[in-house]
Amino acid sequence: MKEKIHPKYQECKVHCGCGAAWTTRATVKELRVEICSNCHPFYSGKQKFVDSAGRVDAFVKKYGGSKAKA
Repeated sequence: MKEKIHPKYQECKVHCGCGAAWTTRATVKELRVEICSNCHPFYSGKQKFVDSAGRVDAFVKKYGGSKAKA
């Protein structure tokens, strides 16, 4: 392997949107994630609705009609 071309591998603090935090190793010091294994529906068994940048609102506005308002 060539020397001095690889990024520095260091401890990384990961923060989830649900409030969970843990330490791992990565090339950055801090990561922020939206969903982790503690809050993901597949792993937790709980249904959670995640709206990314108002996509659901845009869909309802476009296709919802009068039934969506009721």
